[in-house]
Amino acid sequence: MSEATARPVHWRPPPLLGTRARQRLAWLVAGLYLLGSVATLGIDWRRVLAGFGRAADIFARMVPPDFSRWELLAKGMTESLQMAFAATAAGIVLAVPLGLAAARNLAPRPLYLAARGAIVVGRTFHEVIIAIFCVKLFGFGPVAGLLTLSFASAIFLAKMLAEDIENVRSGPIEAVRATGAGFGQVVVYAVVPQVLTRAVGTAIYRLDANVRHSTIVGIVGAGGIGQTLSSSFSRYDYDFALAILLGIVALVALGEWFSDWVRRRLQ
Repeated sequence: MSEATARPVHWRPPPLLGTRARQRLAWLVAGLYLLGSVATLGIDWRRVLAGFGRAADIFARMVPPDFSRWELLAKGMTESLQMAFAATAAGIVLAVPLGLAAARNLAPRPLYLAARGAIVVGRTFHEVIIAIFCVKLFGFGPVAGLLTLSFASAIFLAKMLAEDIENVRSGPIEAVRATGAGFGQVVVYAVVPQVLTRAVGTAIYRLDANVRHSTIVGIVGAGGIGQTLSSSFSRYDYDFALAILLGIVALVALGEWFSDWVRRRLQ
């Protein structure tokens, strides 16, 4: 056999689990675990089948959508937009010091560990869980939703900012420090120019996410159009619920368009 035929022509990545026998065993274990999980959930398949009939009845009662109470619909959508914009602004203000403290190449190690720990703990909880907690503390309404989205935005933006700062080039930072500049001057003249464009894009993305999340946290009573939707379902007012759902779709689409437009302008 010649040397040309002995060598492989095309490179192939090594298998994830080694041999094919290990791969088959892994698939078998995953399949058995899936079957066991479904079996232990106690699913009543008769209730599942009956649910399809109820779904058909609900969808039939949704059509046509009822836009007669457009003032209530517009109020809820406006409230969601206000919550999203205010929460994004508050999140940016809170995320800047937290993100600087969570950057390994800028903050002392004790401060870095404390800031990273705060971010990890904050990211543990979903917005709905935070919204339930805020509703218990501050009552129903947009205040709870605003605080929920502000907290979630601050944690998310701080994490992204810290990672961007840790990935900057160290040359400009060392050069500014060599001039005897303080911490604030290092941040302004060496860090900000390297992370500003990406940070603005991340903030715009978070604004788009807050528009969507503002419609979700309202379901647990944290204001916005989601609270109006929850009330309509509680009253079996399905035609108005469809109108609200169409309004939410339009609101999210508007936020997506605005986010894409701003990102194109930043490039």
